[in-house]
Amino acid sequence: MIIRFLGAHNAESRDTRLVSLLIDDVLAVDAGSLTSELSFSEQEKIKAILLSHGHYDHIRDIPAFAFNNLSHTTKVFATPQTLKILSSHLIDGVIYPRFTKKIPFFLEKPSLKFVAIEPFNPMDIEGYRVVALPVNHTISTVGFEITSKDGKKVFYSGDTGSGLSALWEHISPNLIIVDVTFPNRLENRAINSAHLCPKSLKKELMEFRRVKGYFPQVTLIHLSPKLEEEIKKEVKEVAKELKLPIGIAYEGEKLTV
Repeated sequence: MIIRFLGAHNAESRDTRLVSLLIDDVLAVDAGSLTSELSFSEQEKIKAILLSHGHYDHIRDIPAFAFNNLSHTTKVFATPQTLKILSSHLIDGVIYPRFTKKIPFFLEKPSLKFVAIEPFNPMDIEGYRVVALPVNHTISTVGFEITSKDGKKVFYSGDTGSGLSALWEHISPNLIIVDVTFPNRLENRAINSAHLCPKSLKKELMEFRRVKGYFPQVTLIHLSPKLEEEIKKEVKEVAKELKLPIGIAYEGEKLTV
């Protein structure tokens, strides 16, 4: 399983992009930078899109992707709440056309098909076993455990605050890709906005080891660019204390699991 980080931050600039992952060139996870980081030919290879939640930085490029790929229908998997946000705020017939329907003289068939998912209900999506798992955020949000045909497992947290330990008994990932948005001095802001900081990440990982008996590979995502150096310094201390290498994702980086 090859994971390509199209966007790895929570704010966009010349050097940073909004969160989006691409697995084996065919399965997209979140869509903050789904079109802005891919060529048209690369976009055409995508067979399905998973969305963790409906915040703008995770769904922004869905309408642009639909517009760029009118010749075929791509399935979008998300909770009913996230699909409702998409259909009422972006693909609403005003800001963008309703790409889930035929449109005379423009769209001969839908370029998007919405598929509702239920937490803890395994689905076969383009050959991957995908399980959505509810996480703690300010709106309805899920993370995803994605298993490849050869049994490799990745857990992507989506945006999340503390409480991941409730999920550990349900998953056994080789790699965890997890949100760490703020440094420890902004712990209260992290708590109020339902994100993690290095201090809370440490607690979640220690509980993972207690429950599962091992540490998985860990990569961090959704960092605030202006706070990144501070976060990195604190994460380095966590890695040292746990004796666990903790990576930080960057745009254009690829990981093989």
